[in-house]
Amino acid sequence: MGLRFIFMLTRNDQTVDDAEIHLETALAAGVHHIGFKDVGLPFARLKKLNQSIKDGGATSYLEVVSLDQDSEIASAQAAVEIGVDILLGGTNVDAVLPIIKGSGIQYYPFPGNIVGHPSVLAGSIDEIVASAKSLASREGVDGLDLLAYRSPENVGKLMAAVCAATDKPVIMAGSIDTKERIAAVKSSGAGGFTIGTAALDGIYPAQGNDLDAQLRAILKDVADVNDHVSRISKKNLDESFGKFTETWSPRVAGRVNNMMVKLAKFEGEFVWHHHAVEDELFFVHKGSLMMKFRDRDEVINEGEFIIVPHGVEHCPVAISDTCEVLLLEPATTVNTGNAQDERRVTDLAEI
Repeated sequence: MGLRFIFMLTRNDQTVDDAEIHLETALAAGVHHIGFKDVGLPFARLKKLNQSIKDGGATSYLEVVSLDQDSEIASAQAAVEIGVDILLGGTNVDAVLPIIKGSGIQYYPFPGNIVGHPSVLAGSIDEIVASAKSLASREGVDGLDLLAYRSPENVGKLMAAVCAATDKPVIMAGSIDTKERIAAVKSSGAGGFTIGTAALDGIYPAQGNDLDAQLRAILKDVADVNDHVSRISKKNLDESFGKFTETWSPRVAGRVNNMMVKLAKFEGEFVWHHHAVEDELFFVHKGSLMMKFRDRDEVINEGEFIIVPHGVEHCPVAISDTCEVLLLEPATTVNTGNAQDERRVTDLAEI
């Protein structure tokens, strides 16, 4: 599972007044995880904001910033009434768990000693790890919300130590504002991270300071860090077929899971054969192909294709002088199948 980016509609630990406008921008950019704090806006607006997040197809997060038990209890009750998907933060686990039980809300409390507003993570790495282990062991705790970048300790060591202490997901928060920090979060083994102020204030390195540019830059970097960016460029069939002249000698043009996209030029008649386990798709790019079967012949013209199921004996014949064919078949497929023929090719070149 890739690293999760959670966009927080917050600044200085408060939900921003223009959260609704920023939410529209985030949804349009394709952000799938969006959160807010339990302070900064009236309850009615927070509830409506949460519904808008869900209506937009995103997962909603409420992060608690309360420092005393009574306030945190009120925040947990608000989370249930608002109907958020995930409750982040807070330290009074014993008081919160009974409130959210049965609500379907996932719960990620803060490990360590949280002080001040905006919140700061105090304590040594060992102390924070001990707290993380204790919290993660609790039934009803689904993960942890670690204020890693608000700790005076070595952040890299802290993140790695907490992630190693539990098999539950850890969300990293606090001043993550560069691709390098996102990569550090990923390498620590975290499940996700939050960014709020950095994007809202145009701090994240991007082509623009507006929120749309900021979010798209973050999403691009997250995709890159997760190795979810395609390294494959488009190919032109005319150009690709123009790179070779040999007939009955397929070239590998691409791979799709365990399937190969092959290009081949057919001339004259091939050999009767079948494939024991592999199905084949023949798409005619140029020319005409006749596929002989024991019960009939099928003519496949330009822009048409035919699928030959495994076990079915067949013999391709180029009707035109040369027929250019795109094949889609498992990587294990050998062109002559069960037949022994001098045109058998087992070591395929790539184009």
